[in-house]
Amino acid sequence: MPSKISLLLTCNYGALTAEAQKEVYMEFYKLMYGAILFMVKEHAGTEDVIQEAFLKVIKHVPDFDEEDRLKAWIRVVVKNCTFNYLRKHKKVRNEVDVESVFIHDSISYATVAGTIEQEVELKAMTEAVDKCLQELKPEYRVLIELRWKQSMSYKEIADVLATNEQTVKYKLHRARELIKKRFSKDWGV
Repeated sequence: MPSKISLLLTCNYGALTAEAQKEVYMEFYKLMYGAILFMVKEHAGTEDVIQEAFLKVIKHVPDFDEEDRLKAWIRVVVKNCTFNYLRKHKKVRNEVDVESVFIHDSISYATVAGTIEQEVELKAMTEAVDKCLQELKPEYRVLIELRWKQSMSYKEIADVLATNEQTVKYKLHRARELIKKRFSKDWGV
């Protein structure tokens, strides 16, 4: 069954009915949301990129015969829009939030030494987990991002990725097992 995005191959977006336009946009949204969110790391920025990319796509649809070629071209447009967004917002991403920095005056040296040791170990473990995540397939990374960093339920993830809950649970289980295996190999846990 052809997707709603394939309507862009046959006619001008503006010539579609309001309902058809909405369906094309929603399919585009579901298709691209996860990948953009993985790179941008925030919902609001992801929404901005999706809107900008969608406008570029409907204004400049090339003359393709196949839906697969159209989707490949859309992915390139989305990737470029995402990189442009990240370049524009680089300064904001590198700023430190003043509210997140705490200075405690009345802490004993023994407590500080223990805390520093724990922080160093925690940082090393965090880096190891991040390294494990980077070595995963992109589809697994997106699932982990949505589940643990965005705190989404299985149903919400399934809706965002246009799949079913069982598939999300299965893939998250596989991703966790891969991370456990790699982490235990590196850390001997």
